[in-house]
Amino acid sequence: MMLVLQIAAATLLAAPADSSTVAAAGPRITAARVAAALEADTTPRRRPKAVEVSDAYAMRLRIHKYASYATIPLFAAQTIAGNQMYQSGGDDPSWAKSTHSLGAAGLGALFTVNTVTGVWNLWDSRGVSEGRAVRLVHSALMLASDAGFAYAGIKLGPDASRSLAKRQEHRRWAFASMGTALAGYATMLVANR
Repeated sequence: MMLVLQIAAATLLAAPADSSTVAAAGPRITAARVAAALEADTTPRRRPKAVEVSDAYAMRLRIHKYASYATIPLFAAQTIAGNQMYQSGGDDPSWAKSTHSLGAAGLGALFTVNTVTGVWNLWDSRGVSEGRAVRLVHSALMLASDAGFAYAGIKLGPDASRSLAKRQEHRRWAFASMGTALAGYATMLVANR
């Protein structure tokens, strides 16, 4: 009943004054206007679709975020040790060799954990439209970085100690993968996720 009164009041205020009515009586309301207003009000409104993610989603997201905090320090350690090994030309200092080996293992573990948790959460949130573009861009950049690091470490790493050309290629692939990973990292920082 309240809705009908509100519609009638809105129609009264919006209706133009009819010249044949007395000013004190106010404008005339036609039945067609009231029917049109009631019909427009009874049109069902589409509600946003509720999407549920699993309870484990929050735990995986927390693991993903905390693990990603180690990305930049590991990149810095790898850059310092790798540059020392690159400049030594094959006579690598023991600290650089061990740091680079430990850093590579750390990056491998970090990227494995973040890839598993990230892809799992991406699949779990496939029905959530909010922020989908940012998640997909982040995922594509990080998966490309995964592939670049795997190529640099598995394919080029063993030959890098024996050949200057392979050492340069290893370095290029590693820095390109770091840049791609940092771009993916930045997409989530900028999007505040």
